[in-house]
Amino acid sequence: MIALCIVPFFLRAYPIELLIMFFINAITVVSFRLIITTGGYNLGHWVLVGCGAYASAILGKSFGLPFAVALPLGGVIAALVGLLLSYPLVRMKGFGFFIGSYAAGEAVRLCWIQFHNPFGGINGVSMIPSPGIISLLGLPTIDFHNDIPYYFLSLAVMLVCVFLMYQIDRSHLGYTFKAIHTDDLLAQCVGININRYRMLNFVIAAFFAGIAGALLAYRVGAIEPRNFEIMGLVYILIWAVFGGTDTFAGPLIGLTIFTVIFEATRPLAAWRPMLFGAIMIVILIYLPGGIGDAVTKLPSFFKRLYSKLRRE
Repeated sequence: MIALCIVPFFLRAYPIELLIMFFINAITVVSFRLIITTGGYNLGHWVLVGCGAYASAILGKSFGLPFAVALPLGGVIAALVGLLLSYPLVRMKGFGFFIGSYAAGEAVRLCWIQFHNPFGGINGVSMIPSPGIISLLGLPTIDFHNDIPYYFLSLAVMLVCVFLMYQIDRSHLGYTFKAIHTDDLLAQCVGININRYRMLNFVIAAFFAGIAGALLAYRVGAIEPRNFEIMGLVYILIWAVFGGTDTFAGPLIGLTIFTVIFEATRPLAAWRPMLFGAIMIVILIYLPGGIGDAVTKLPSFFKRLYSKLRRE
């Protein structure tokens, strides 16, 4: 944590921008993992990020709301869209939920394209206002449009969001979500309303996805429907599967490793699909639980190895 607070003062603009995007992606992939705890891969999750981006951008540009208000409202509006989509989706299971969530996400994205007012049609929303300039308690003025202030803003929002999702994951509510994933029929037999809890899970994840979208919109200054096509979803799936979804830290580990790989292979951009595909095949064969699951098992592995060596 101390390193994250110090490092931006020694970096150039591009690495700082990369870290800001990492923080936004961290919120996205952890919220995606939250939905998986009830047993479904939501292929419309990247569009929910877009809902938060569009909502906050329109509220800031057209209604003049400050960033401090538009940011949480972006999450709330994304949650409302998630509530609307969840009503039919929670009644689907397995492959049906997989395809249904993608279709629902594409329907939302099609609305952004077809309705020029207020979504801007194919051109989207541009000239989104900067987060703003504040001065508190006589402190120096802070312009959050600049790299370092926005870096710390994104870091703070990411830490709060990830902490809240961690608390949910470790709470009675989180264990209820996991019980539905483990055996939904058994969960229903002990009195758990499966559809209600799956809807709640969907809405909570959509809220945090919307927060990530709001951060993204205010950083890039312009958004359009093409920003939320299927390729963004593919990356979320790669981060989650590579890191593993059985542990809370798994998707964050996957995101970290793949961010490093992505940047290291920029000279080999044309070969990236093959490289990523090969990595995913190896992981699915030899580490089906993901890197995160393997990391959590390392202490017990070394303990067994130590005991074996002592016996010999």
